[in-house]
Amino acid sequence: MTRPTMVPGALLLLLVLLVSLAQGQERVAPFVAGFERFARHGVVDDTVGGQLLLSELSCTACHTTDELSLAPKRGPRLTGAGNRMPADWMRAYLAGPHQVKPGTTMPDVMATVPQEQRDQAIAALVAFLSTQHTPFPEARASGANPLPHEFWNHGNAARGEKLFHLVGCVACHEPDPDYQGGHSQPSAMSALLSTLDPEDIEEMGLTESARPVPSVPLPKLSAKYTTKALTFFLASPESVRPGVRMPNLKLDLVEAADLAAYLTQDAPTRSDLNAKSKDKSLIEQGKQLFTSLSCVNCHDLPGLTPTHQTKSLAQLDTNNQSGCLGDPAEGLPRFGLDADQQQAIVSALEKLADEGHKKSSEVSLNLSLLQQNCYACHTRDDRGGIGPEREKFFETVSHVDLGDEGRLPPPLDRVGRKLTSAWFAKVLQGSGDIRPHMLVRMPKFTKELAEKLPPAFAKADLKAKPSEPEVFPKLTKLEDAGRRLLNNGCVQCHPIRGESVPGAVGVDLAGVPQRVRPEWFLEFLRNPAELKDRTRMPSFFPGGKSAIPEILEGDMDHQIAAMWSYLKDVKSQDLPEKIEDARSQEFELIPEDRPILIRTFMEAAGPHAIAVGFPQRVHFALDAEQMRLAQAWRGRFVDAYGTWFVRSAPPASPLESEVAQLPEGSPLAELSSAVAAWPADQADAYRFLGYDLDPQGIPTFRYRYRGLVIEDRIEPVDGKSLKRSLKLTAAAPNAPPPKLWFRAHQGENLKLDDNTCRQADGVTVTLKAADRDAVLWQDPDNRRVGEWRVPVQADQKLEVMYQW
Repeated sequence: MTRPTMVPGALLLLLVLLVSLAQGQERVAPFVAGFERFARHGVVDDTVGGQLLLSELSCTACHTTDELSLAPKRGPRLTGAGNRMPADWMRAYLAGPHQVKPGTTMPDVMATVPQEQRDQAIAALVAFLSTQHTPFPEARASGANPLPHEFWNHGNAARGEKLFHLVGCVACHEPDPDYQGGHSQPSAMSALLSTLDPEDIEEMGLTESARPVPSVPLPKLSAKYTTKALTFFLASPESVRPGVRMPNLKLDLVEAADLAAYLTQDAPTRSDLNAKSKDKSLIEQGKQLFTSLSCVNCHDLPGLTPTHQTKSLAQLDTNNQSGCLGDPAEGLPRFGLDADQQQAIVSALEKLADEGHKKSSEVSLNLSLLQQNCYACHTRDDRGGIGPEREKFFETVSHVDLGDEGRLPPPLDRVGRKLTSAWFAKVLQGSGDIRPHMLVRMPKFTKELAEKLPPAFAKADLKAKPSEPEVFPKLTKLEDAGRRLLNNGCVQCHPIRGESVPGAVGVDLAGVPQRVRPEWFLEFLRNPAELKDRTRMPSFFPGGKSAIPEILEGDMDHQIAAMWSYLKDVKSQDLPEKIEDARSQEFELIPEDRPILIRTFMEAAGPHAIAVGFPQRVHFALDAEQMRLAQAWRGRFVDAYGTWFVRSAPPASPLESEVAQLPEGSPLAELSSAVAAWPADQADAYRFLGYDLDPQGIPTFRYRYRGLVIEDRIEPVDGKSLKRSLKLTAAAPNAPPPKLWFRAHQGENLKLDDNTCRQADGVTVTLKAADRDAVLWQDPDNRRVGEWRVPVQADQKLEVMYQW
């Protein structure tokens, strides 16, 4: 860490910049989201900005410190570099990190390697890293978890674009200006800002709220990752990057493949593996360089440990000229810091030197929020939150209007006072989702972070150690009074135990005593607006007086205690009367004399699902976008309550647990040969033409696909199975339609016996007359996975039986 003794700091920074320009070296500063948004504009002081840079640039990976908050972010694990990143990308990145990935926090480790040695060193490092191969996780398809064969190559870029803009990616990354979504109304703050001119904004202290949020740069991902590698990375970023600055957004593998397809649509699919170098001496040289250049300080590789002894942060002299802050000497990396960043680091180091050597085992809450970029989504102490230009992408299911608090991530003000530490930890670890009406997803973080942050919030926000007996009066038998109080207003917006009146879309109240502290519950119900700005939660105790004086003599605190008592014992209590009345109305659809057909949204069949129930108690769900038979089940049909009454209800589900999941993706495909890869999503190739009902009410679905018109009739047989009859007709008499393939079955360990294809403990598919050209195709990469493919053509009828 350097600065000349006799040159003032500002003049030194200018000289460093001029020297770099004179040498023809482009200086691209590393991008750290919290620094760019706050420290660069003076929202946080230089010392905090410098501390943030010390951790995010992983300075403390070499210069150790006892300050827990300054722990290094470190770089990605490179154990799978050889099958994750192409060799040509690694070469280019090592030669110029900031040119290949603008804003990268990795320094240029080759900057001070003599030019005549640089190419050889890079070649050696790439040869060594290309030997680092780690198998990708094994993803097995099953009836409950259907996956297309080689799902990473079947991603749908259109679906990926929606995910990118709706689940939270755009909180950090730049939205696509051509994206047609984002229809939410502006927040109250954005609406206010739109009416003010710059002078008014500055005068009212709203400059930070109006300032555009800088975007975390995205490199050319198609050059860096194979499709397979990017898919698995997006599904589990923490497995590659232990620093967790890229959060886990709980994408399933199909969603990850869709997002990968969108992010790499500018380039063709790349091979999964690098060819391993056979030059053992070059590989060994790269291994030695990986240690000598201190790459091992930031990147984990088995068997390698740091060997260089460097000064601790507390021992650094900011007046030394040849270090990371200035023009580094041979063997040191170049970070490309700009003047603001250098000054911030100097301030942090000077403060550390002034305070002396002091071990701190506690996390700095403010610094942790900056490091994890929590401020990209959440506000705390009037800092952070979704940028005004990005709010429109934060939507609710079906665009139900719940105001800002129903679609934007909640503020973190007083959250340590509100949430129990146990529940807070569950939220951070991904199992505390209680807002199904929001499309944005709360990320999943590591167990280590979930153990550190909740106590830090509690310490910052709690005035004293909570104690429930001091919160509520010591009264008994309050549960019935609490149930009646909830019935008089709360149930109009909130479900309880998953049950609700029509139109209720708020948070389920059943888990409140496990989620929030009793003192916060008391204060919030006394005056909701005091604890939550612009909340839509009404006050039931205006002026401290109850709106229901006949219960518990109208005593406000006794009534709140009664509601708490009821919710603590809610599993064994009767539901409020209004919910019981709603339940007594029959919304379960029961086919009695004729089939019932309902168009709805189902998890397996998608937003264009058509569910058909039969009096024989055998039912199915069809995906009317890809004309795919998605599910089949026996027993009870479906409940129409959510479809008919709740705009943000979760997807409809079969009312039975014994459900057969049928193949993902399009059932028809045009293939060059029987063993060609099945194409990805083909929804655009289908055109749904509606359906006809016969005298018994059984539907025949009609759709067009690649020159054919298909009539598709599905009906129960013997109360146990489903029979599917397909009739294929040429759409135009003079145009010869292509020869197509029908995928009759798909899964692991399929067994073919004449015209029957079986899966153990799964679905059995039988063709009335199997084509002799039908094949049982097997995945060359995983021989357990197979597909039963049947050739079809115009003027053909196909009869398929499904048993499970």
